Amino acid sequence: MKTSARLLRLLTLLQSRRDWSGADLSERLAVEVRTLRRDVERLRELGYEIHASSGVGGGYRLGAGTTLPPLRLDDDEAVTIAVALGTVAASIPHLQDTALAVLVKLDQLLPARLRRRTRALHSMTIAMTGGPRVDPALLATIATACRDTEQLLFTYEDSRGHAKARTVEPLRLAHTGRVWYLVAWDVDREDWRTFRVDRIAHRGLRVGPRFVPREPPEDVATYVSRSIAAAPYRSRVRLVLRGSAAEMAKVVPSWVGVLEPLDDERCVFTVGGDTVEAIVSQIVLAGVDFELLEPRDLAPRIREIGQRLVRGARAR
Repeated sequence: MKTSARLLRLLTLLQSRRDWSGADLSERLAVEVRTLRRDVERLRELGYEIHASSGVGGGYRLGAGTTLPPLRLDDDEAVTIAVALGTVAASIPHLQDTALAVLVKLDQLLPARLRRRTRALHSMTIAMTGGPRVDPALLATIATACRDTEQLLFTYEDSRGHAKARTVEPLRLAHTGRVWYLVAWDVDREDWRTFRVDRIAHRGLRVGPRFVPREPPEDVATYVSRSIAAAPYRSRVRLVLRGSAAEMAKVVPSWVGVLEPLDDERCVFTVGGDTVEAIVSQIVLAGVDFELLEPRDLAPRIREIGQRLVRGARAR
């Protein structure tokens, strides 16, 4: 074997077992002991920590270094990691962005045969997060387009169930804890938009030409929060919460609604929902007293729900 191929083979052997004797490695690589020593030194220069011991029972062991060197994976290991990353990206808070970034790196390196295996496994995996299911391959495609500043062309289904073709310049993916959103410049509408990823049709999605990145409208997380709050819900209310905006931000997720400071002890909370019950559930989760600002005609419905809860609590 050439030196480069032999080094990769040696690295694979060292990662597959804790201890190796020099004789075993020399035999596996079909080289002399002197050549093996030189190859070990080359790996050390590349950042791999390789411990050597002499005498009877001596040999080589791959140790942990001060930095993480390149990792060599076989087919099964690569598929396993890709599936695990897709699960993390879809379900574990605070790790979605990192998992997705690693998934993008891995996805662009996977051979076609391994990509097919990975997507087949994803299709048979059930997510228990409570949010809509999103294909990790779709996330990886969108994230890659964001990274490489490439247009995306896809069919998008809005909240009313109407499907339309969209051409966008993707900026960033954002995860609310339940739902993935794409923040992008809509080429046809000439404005920034947020798109629910679970409503983007994977079939027919195409990557278009490169584009020059635009200045984002504001902080991405803030923009997504405002966009979600402004979505066309059937009902929308504005409340005064008995707590500062900073305090309420710790208990009210950004994807639920928008908090605006009123004074040191109060804030205005704007929240929407398709039912009054859904809105009341978000008010209850805030865990503080509130005052309804608008619309006032929802007050009787909110009182009715409150009375229903009181009756249920009294029942034996």
